[in-house]
Amino acid sequence: MSLNDHARPTNLGELRASGYQSRTVKEELRANLLRRLRSGEEAFPGIVGFGDTVLPDLETALLAGHDLVLLGERGQGKTRLMRTVAGLLDEWVPVIAGCEINDDPLAPVCVRCRSLAAERGDDLPVGWRHRDERYAEKLATPDTSVGDLIGDVDPVKVAEGRTLGDPETVHYGLVPRGNRGIFGLNELPDLAERIQVALFNVLEERDIQVRGYSLRLPLDLFLIATANPEDYTNRGRIITPLKDRFGAEIRTHYLTEVSDEIGLLRQEARLVADVGDHLLEVIARFTANLRESSSIDQRSGVSARFAIAAAESVAAAALRRSARLGEDPAVARVGDLGPVLPTLLGKIEFELGEEGRERALLDHLLRLAVAVTFRERLAGEDLTGFTSVFAEGGLVETGDGTTAEGLLGQVGPVPGLARVLDRLGYHDGASRSQAADAVEFVLEGLHLTRRIDKDTIDGRTVYGSADRENPE
Repeated sequence: MSLNDHARPTNLGELRASGYQSRTVKEELRANLLRRLRSGEEAFPGIVGFGDTVLPDLETALLAGHDLVLLGERGQGKTRLMRTVAGLLDEWVPVIAGCEINDDPLAPVCVRCRSLAAERGDDLPVGWRHRDERYAEKLATPDTSVGDLIGDVDPVKVAEGRTLGDPETVHYGLVPRGNRGIFGLNELPDLAERIQVALFNVLEERDIQVRGYSLRLPLDLFLIATANPEDYTNRGRIITPLKDRFGAEIRTHYLTEVSDEIGLLRQEARLVADVGDHLLEVIARFTANLRESSSIDQRSGVSARFAIAAAESVAAAALRRSARLGEDPAVARVGDLGPVLPTLLGKIEFELGEEGRERALLDHLLRLAVAVTFRERLAGEDLTGFTSVFAEGGLVETGDGTTAEGLLGQVGPVPGLARVLDRLGYHDGASRSQAADAVEFVLEGLHLTRRIDKDTIDGRTVYGSADRENPE
């Protein structure tokens, strides 16, 4: 129901007069999803690379009204997807003002609200709850208690004079407080098995039990949980009776298309400098190489957060260089990729036997990513204008101490540079810093394809003719 501030009823009588009709959370999700599917509107904005795989299964589960588990390795966007489902809720719903579990004014379920409705009638006060307030999330940890999720006796209420047999002495946990909304449970297998048992009735019979109280609360909520496949054997498992009560188990995956990975980086990474699409492509291919490498523990996975952190680190390295050299704006170059690798080592689990080779392995996979991107981006391009710079034994030096003007001054006017800028996504009006980025990328690509030589000396990178005498 979409109402502006002035049109929202403030009591039960006005709500009935407005023609409002209650519907369950699952009915809301189904109706709003169908509306988006029929109109062509994006149902899950911000979700990248799942359009032909995960989302069809998710849409089917939502239309069926099934509580579900999202199963996948770390960094596959499970939490993001879980939170995005909340966008399918109605923008506003009425609740009984002051109710701990957000009771529907037309159908109250808790003892307090039923008594209040009988007492106040059409004057029952009504409040309004926005969809953003109707999503609750809990990270499952081994120390999570039944009281945290379901509820416990509130000693303060007992001290106020209520008897222990009074249902109003119950302090509701997160699940009943999520009534008439979506409850997300992250890393479900980490929840102790005896605590998972407490969710049985919530998922099936829709009632709760608190320390001997049998409270028949027909909770209206949609439950989504996430899990890592390895958690079933390493840290815990989802017990079989609880798995049976979820209507669907949906597998997520890492992005398989480079274009999707680039799109995700553009969407999620907070870049403090200009990072060209070709460099984001290098990061995307580098991440894919890691996910395919037998030297990396693929059971642990390579999270999307790795690629995001890499892009942000490259941008930060470019910003640092530009600040020291007095350049503005800051533009990342291919030489900014290598130095950030040590800061990313902690995000990857290596296989046994790779100890001491971690940095060399990352360097190798990064070079492969640069070489493939170079070939893909500049295939068929005439680069003789660049190789001719070295025809007479010329050298080009770059690195943290080389400004954009300094790099461009060393190569001079290069035939074909405009075409290269266009192929790299730098169209008309490319800055001198972007031109320097393009030049350095071409030089690195020529080196990796063995058309020119490269030496690294005291942090400086020197490119030269492939047939020149090696100074070492």
